[in-house]
Amino acid sequence: MDSGGSSDMTLAFDLDALKELAYPDRVFQDARQWSEYVGVVSEQPTYVVTNFTRKHRIRQDFFSGPRSRAESLENVKRQFGTERHVFVGTGDEDADLAEEVDWEYLAVEDAAEAADWELGEPEVPEDAAGDDERDDWP
Repeated sequence: MDSGGSSDMTLAFDLDALKELAYPDRVFQDARQWSEYVGVVSEQPTYVVTNFTRKHRIRQDFFSGPRSRAESLENVKRQFGTERHVFVGTGDEDADLAEEVDWEYLAVEDAAEAADWELGEPEVPEDAAGDDERDDWP
């Protein structure tokens, strides 16, 4: 994906956009190569985001917590003073939100095409398939 020549960027995915990517864990790994900070925002309860990211082995630098997406994006922008702040979303409502909070907007389809990410139902990483059984228990 073209990062505009700078890796000094904060990249936020709307949870719904992340759910449109076949391999969200690989997307995060890839995005870390050209982004300083990568995370997820959602108006869903925190446990919903946490469950998704844990299941897909996603290590995020920030997440929205129990607040609106607008408030989350504003807080992230204050906390992470990078040159660019890019919000990956799924439609006009997300584009309007990005404009409202002064973030760049990128549709998930455009991001996927530019970065060669595969769209589709998210697949759980093979090494996470047995995570229901914890090996740190006696």
